[in-house]
Amino acid sequence: MALRAAVLHHIRVPVQTLRLKTNPCAPSGSVRLMSSHDDHLTKEEVVDRVVSVVKSFPKVDPSRVTPEVHFQKDLGLDSLDNVEIVMALEEEFKLEIPDKEADKIDSCNLAIEYIHNHPLAS
Repeated sequence: MALRAAVLHHIRVPVQTLRLKTNPCAPSGSVRLMSSHDDHLTKEEVVDRVVSVVKSFPKVDPSRVTPEVHFQKDLGLDSLDNVEIVMALEEEFKLEIPDKEADKIDSCNLAIEYIHNHPLAS
């Protein structure tokens, strides 16, 4: 995780500012932004996709993967494998899991809970 953090620390991405049109009827020209989270993933979708990601990991016997499986205790993976699975989950769900949180994810169940509760998971 330290290598990942170091690489991300040195990446620079240009940012453009977005100019929003104000509503002339709104008091003091304030802007009201609306967002719909109706497209948030259901728990079943998260379970299916997390299990699928873990089953596709090369060192895993797919028949042993369940939503309750522990990566190290049940699948015999090491800490580096754990990091690779978390990175695969980040890619699958298009989100970034902070290192402190990623270190805690050591089972499908914890991954499912974290991703299901993450507002930006897609």
